[in-house]
Amino acid sequence: MIRQFELLERVKAYDPALDEDALNRAYVFSMKAHGQQKRASGDPYFLHPLEVAGILTNMKLDSASIITALLHDTVEDTLATLDEIEKLFGQEIARLVDGVTKLSRIELQSDHSRQAENFRKLFLAMSEDIRVLLVKLADRLHNMRTLSFIQDGEKRRVIALETIEIYAPLAARLGMHEMKDELEDRAFAELNPDARASVLARLDFLHEQEGGLVNSIIEELKQTLKEAGIEAEVSGREKTPCSIWTKMQRKSVTFEQLADIMAFRVAIKTVAECYSALGVLHGEYPVVPGRFRDYLSTPKQNGYRSLHTGVIGPQRQRIEIQIRTFEMHETAERGVAAHWQYKQDAGHTDGRQYRWLRELLDILEHASGPEEFLEHTKLEMFQDQVFCFTPKGDLISLPSGATPVDFAYAVHSEIGDTCVGAKINGRIAPLRTQLANGDQVEIITSKAQTPSPTWERFVVTGKARARIRRFIRSKQLDEYLTLGRAILEKAFRQEGFEYTDKALKDVYKTFKHDSTRDLIAAVGSGLHTGRDVVKTVFPGIKSEGRAMNIIRLARARTKKRAKEAAQPISVRGLIPGMALHYANCCHPLPGDRIVGIVTEGKGVTVHTIDCPTLESFADMSERWLDVAWDTDNVEHHVGRINVVVINEPGALSSLSTVIAKNLGNIQNLKITHRSTDFFDMVIDVEVADVKHLSNIIAALRATPAINSVARARG
Repeated sequence: MIRQFELLERVKAYDPALDEDALNRAYVFSMKAHGQQKRASGDPYFLHPLEVAGILTNMKLDSASIITALLHDTVEDTLATLDEIEKLFGQEIARLVDGVTKLSRIELQSDHSRQAENFRKLFLAMSEDIRVLLVKLADRLHNMRTLSFIQDGEKRRVIALETIEIYAPLAARLGMHEMKDELEDRAFAELNPDARASVLARLDFLHEQEGGLVNSIIEELKQTLKEAGIEAEVSGREKTPCSIWTKMQRKSVTFEQLADIMAFRVAIKTVAECYSALGVLHGEYPVVPGRFRDYLSTPKQNGYRSLHTGVIGPQRQRIEIQIRTFEMHETAERGVAAHWQYKQDAGHTDGRQYRWLRELLDILEHASGPEEFLEHTKLEMFQDQVFCFTPKGDLISLPSGATPVDFAYAVHSEIGDTCVGAKINGRIAPLRTQLANGDQVEIITSKAQTPSPTWERFVVTGKARARIRRFIRSKQLDEYLTLGRAILEKAFRQEGFEYTDKALKDVYKTFKHDSTRDLIAAVGSGLHTGRDVVKTVFPGIKSEGRAMNIIRLARARTKKRAKEAAQPISVRGLIPGMALHYANCCHPLPGDRIVGIVTEGKGVTVHTIDCPTLESFADMSERWLDVAWDTDNVEHHVGRINVVVINEPGALSSLSTVIAKNLGNIQNLKITHRSTDFFDMVIDVEVADVKHLSNIIAALRATPAINSVARARG
């Protein structure tokens, strides 16, 4: 147990401006507040905040952080209040304690959605003052050190999982690698003890085999640099069992295939000497291709700077060497806590200086709910990085696997929203192209462009995914409202009533919605039928089956009475994939007679009137909807054809040439059956309407290499 005077001496050793009186009062206040409380280990509870404060003194944090550590559980676990803390210790301490208190509730929530909601509070609190997170990380580190005392195995597992998924990545993002390694490894010991034991056994065997190999490598590296006139400190550091296991899984390699289990750190005075040392080592030892990384000129997002290289080093050992200045080494180990400027004036340094944190706050703004925010944030924190450049030379760091769309959103949200194309290293490239280190990316934008729902399939950053999902939700709601209002207007008209939104004012609560707008959208999404709403508004109406009427009306639109009674709903303005879907079974095209089937939660699926699938909806009259094409629409549609091609040289070329000459575009081609003489194919062709497809079919039938062509059904 750290005694009161020992804690004072620790802080005074690096913070001459320490307010001794405040620290003494905090020590006594916390001890009295926790009183006789015990931890799971049986120790007095006060030991916990004291140990957290001790961890922060090792990080050399300011006295306000140390006082916050002593008080961080008082509001949560004792009768103390924030007002009391503000009165005794001031507004700054009260604000920090309040921030940590909100974060502490994360562990107390078993429900996933509640945990996610509190996770949002973490980012809001640390965006105001990063010290909130530093205290929380120290709190979590001590909890992990005492995790074994918790009897409930499931509770231990939940805490360990939360640590490895949230807190360890956060420590890494702050550049605090020592803390990140310990958090990760202690969580790994709980989550996968067998794997950890296996790795430790391998490491022990390696130590026995190598004897004094590590020390001899260190001495030889030091001597090599000294002979070149470079004074350096050389040390070796072994990867943790967790990081070794993770790398084995990620790269699908064995323990023996890992070349960087032991990394050798070379610490030098200046940046110029770092590059000189690199030249000396590369001149002395063969370089391993693809292992060089320059994080001096392109630092990582957390401020990490170093030169990494792989060489066949002393005694023909394949090793990794990291070269950095002493200051960079301090930052690499302790991250934000190593910045003396931060300790001198914490008020000038907060979470907003970190670009990654600003991006998480942007995700927070655009996520639909806490669970989606948690999902996107994990996505943002867990990836390895690639470094790309704008045409002006600005550096953009992105997760591994990022695409030009991710790059566009990283530059600015509006650029992402209006992205239509990209040039990678001066060449036009698809938006789904994965970027590589050093790529120069130019984004092409258009004011008419909006985010495409298909982008969500390949973007990897949480920010991009959150923005795309937000647009889809907004646009889909508009689509459902448009469709829902059209369905209700038709349902009211069929019963001889005129539709107005006011008519729903007294019934939306009956359908368990919060407003008429929500009810209209629910009708558009297929959760309720227009008939159900009409019957609720006018309870006296008798129910009549209308299933096959719609088909008859769709076939008899030339009759005036039919037009008045069943004017079809136009699909004008509806975006396919939102509230409107074209059936894959019959691939309807403009010019086909069509009917809509309202699908619960999806909106309307459009089928041709003779589609065999419609038979399965014969008894669901309330789901049938009479729809009509938007004749002004210039959108292209996909038509499917079955083709039998003669097996001879040039046949496929003839087929594609005929389709191209008739202004069709092959979207997909699949060979369904092969024989000696013929190939059966299914081809999806992009066309304007059914007449366009008919022209292509006629042209194909006139081609000698084509045996038969027919439009696909079913």
